[in-house]
Amino acid sequence: MEATGTDEVEKIKSKFMSAWNNMKYSWVLKTKTYFSRNSPVFLLGKCYHFKTDESGELSADGSNFDKITTEISGNVEEFRKDFISRIWLTYREEFPQIKGSALTTDCGWGCTLRTGQMLLAQGLMLHFLGRAWVWPDALDIDNSDAESWTAHTVKKLTASFEASLTAEREPKILSNHHRPTVKRNRDDNERRNEVYHRKIISWFGDSPLAAFGLHQLIEYGKKSGKIAGDWYGPAVVAHILRKAVEEARDPELQGVTVYVAQDCTVYSSDVIDRQCSFMDSGKADTKAVIILVPVRLGGERTNMDYLEFVKGILSLEYCVGIIGGRPKQSYYFAGFQDDSLIYMDPHYCQSFVDVSIKDFPLESFHCPSPKKMSFKKMDPSCTIGFYCRTVQDFEKASEEITKMLKSSSKEKYPLFTFVKGHSRDYDFASSPLHEEHDLFSEDEKKRLKRFSTEEFVLL
Repeated sequence: MEATGTDEVEKIKSKFMSAWNNMKYSWVLKTKTYFSRNSPVFLLGKCYHFKTDESGELSADGSNFDKITTEISGNVEEFRKDFISRIWLTYREEFPQIKGSALTTDCGWGCTLRTGQMLLAQGLMLHFLGRAWVWPDALDIDNSDAESWTAHTVKKLTASFEASLTAEREPKILSNHHRPTVKRNRDDNERRNEVYHRKIISWFGDSPLAAFGLHQLIEYGKKSGKIAGDWYGPAVVAHILRKAVEEARDPELQGVTVYVAQDCTVYSSDVIDRQCSFMDSGKADTKAVIILVPVRLGGERTNMDYLEFVKGILSLEYCVGIIGGRPKQSYYFAGFQDDSLIYMDPHYCQSFVDVSIKDFPLESFHCPSPKKMSFKKMDPSCTIGFYCRTVQDFEKASEEITKMLKSSSKEKYPLFTFVKGHSRDYDFASSPLHEEHDLFSEDEKKRLKRFSTEEFVLL
């Protein structure tokens, strides 16, 4: 009986913390983001131009599109549609209890896991849908919903408190967040793409069975000494994502693998071994690879000398983004304009969505408006991601990025390197293909311990 009472106290505390964090962060989602008309905007390798004869700035929410020409408006619309089509994963609440804890929300501690999920989701979108794909319903999302988020949070706080007092299981809040999507006629290709769109999102559902859901990621994190409620750095999340993809049992995911660079070094033969490993079906076929490179862009502060390299990376269509942020907050960086990075923010606590039901609502998995942040405010700890479909794609990417690293580096040593051969040839840990029974090798555990002490605390 006493344990039950303790659980109830923890649940009430969790609800109040969710509401508090919503009120704390929701103002960020309400603010408008302005883009210059005179500079190109890059989003995961795609370039958009908003240039007109008039001077000034454009709001990304579409509030002043009537002031510009039809041609430029179309380009802005294309950018908005492309951005909104990226998968947005945020704090959630009232999901099934995390094993070994009383937590039913990740609000206040799970932001780096969420940005890691967004990066992996972009890799899977490239794999199954291609970079040209956009969600047909992207522009149907009403950005004005943002203005009601803070008020909605206050209502939820009150309802949660009342529900706790009356022992109701679920507080009842009327919300317009999940309006039914207007059905439209779709051809076979659109229907196929929509199936994959939903399937990818379902892999990140907040339930114990979802392959890349929070519950699974936390289980893998336990092997590195992390538990639910802890903060996770970008390097630790990279290794957790690798293990999650390795352990995924969905047949659709057998054609994808993840490689994590060791000490800022990508060993080409290790990557190719992963791509050429046998798939579960028994066919000797190559796998696509998502390469994750944990790096530091400076000491205590980000070194501005790395700006051009980061912009170059985000200009590549096979880049899947950057897990980073500013001190104490993790963001998913997906593009840039001038010296500002474009990102998606996970710091909004939304209600649990059961992705196992047919036609579950998609709106809350797509961000209605981009945000910008000056590069100099970025925390130096981050993880950069790339997607390569074939061995040839990897070899081409390694050559292209190596040239970029050499041309952008003002230091004696580049930010990271591509090296021929296996890591074992350089007396490092054995090939990752032989790490079947442990999440991290002993060498990796030492590195992760160092990363954990160096990285910033994420709230």
